[in-house]
Amino acid sequence: MAIETVITREMLAHFLELQHKKKEVETEIDELKRAFNEYFDLSVGKNAKGEMVLREYKLQRQIRNSVKFKQQQTVKKLEELNLLDLIEKKPDEEKIRSAIQLGLLHEEDLEGCKTVNTSQAIYVKYLSSK
Repeated sequence: MAIETVITREMLAHFLELQHKKKEVETEIDELKRAFNEYFDLSVGKNAKGEMVLREYKLQRQIRNSVKFKQQQTVKKLEELNLLDLIEKKPDEEKIRSAIQLGLLHEEDLEGCKTVNTSQAIYVKYLSSK
């Protein structure tokens, strides 16, 4: 098996230089995101979506929530409710959601079984002049 790709010292040096620049850029982006999130925390509240337009730029913060069922509590509750078809080795979230939609299960039945994770996303868009 012949190796046809040529690796040069310059390629390796350039790679390391780019890696270093990448780290610097990511650090700077993280600092700007922190500032944007702080602005929105103060202006619209923590974990609230918001947006602002500054000339030709639009800054938005969107909030995403993800809900996960706590494994032990959910399995126990489903067993108590005799809904064993909804249990695999762990709670089957898709089947649970379907059962809720069909009315076989109520959100209140699983109280204390879910965790909600929240994440913040920052978007910057260039708005071309029209």
